[in-house]
Amino acid sequence: MLRTPEHPHIPAKSGYIFALLATIIWSGNFIVARGLADEFSPVLLAFFRWLTASIVLLPFGLPGLIREWKEIRANLFHLILCSFLGITIFNTLIYIAGKHTTAMNLSLIAVFSPVFIILLARVFLHDPITLRRLVGLLLAISGVIVLTTQGDISLLTNLQLNIGDLWMILATAIFAAYSILVRRKPPHISPTTYLTATFFFGLLMLVPWAAWDWMCTPPSMPSAHVIGSVLFVGIGPALISYMCWNKAVASIGPVKSGMVYYSLPLFSGLEAWLFLDENITWIHGLAGVLIILGISVATTRK
Repeated sequence: MLRTPEHPHIPAKSGYIFALLATIIWSGNFIVARGLADEFSPVLLAFFRWLTASIVLLPFGLPGLIREWKEIRANLFHLILCSFLGITIFNTLIYIAGKHTTAMNLSLIAVFSPVFIILLARVFLHDPITLRRLVGLLLAISGVIVLTTQGDISLLTNLQLNIGDLWMILATAIFAAYSILVRRKPPHISPTTYLTATFFFGLLMLVPWAAWDWMCTPPSMPSAHVIGSVLFVGIGPALISYMCWNKAVASIGPVKSGMVYYSLPLFSGLEAWLFLDENITWIHGLAGVLIILGISVATTRK
């Protein structure tokens, strides 16, 4: 049986807090991605994001890399696969998708990441698909749809898939696979060493892609707000969010962490209200109730 026990050092309540923190910080990543869509290459944005995160993490992770090198070599295939999916590909595809499709389409497609997690967890971790989990899933999806359509469900009939939507669908499936792999983290590799190894392997695999992109479309000198945005996504959504997400998955599993991920549109809306002067209406309240209720139903026991 492939299912692993809950992480013995992280209580379940802390696992939910870590998942929530990761989701809150990730919500800012979407705002930055939209803001830089016309100013910075998606591939280079991903590269400098992970370069920043790796540099910040290096002083803390390097001693572990040296000390646990034998364990890293023994689990090299797992680490490289996890790095390729979660670091090299996932966020790069989100940035690429953001150049070709609307924010509404991105939000609606992102809903299916927890769905993929549930399906993959059933196959590879033997996690049950219970009635409560399905009801919670439907409630959370309903809340996200209400939020992204502003209550006008008829807008869904006008949605048209394009190449950006297809990239986003692939990104959600990749994030689900990454979450399942994190659950199978080798037990003898410490969390900081694991994160450092995946960051550096993922960054290394991004180098040829970024070099090719640079040669094809050489970037201009970035402005101050572009540099600030890259530093933010490198330290916040990359380093801190991934650290929190891995701890959450280790504690409560990928499925329950995925359900918390449904709260992301709520925090994106709140940040848009705070920083972009967008209005908050009763639609946001209704969507928030549905999402929170769905998360509660899906993640709590009877």
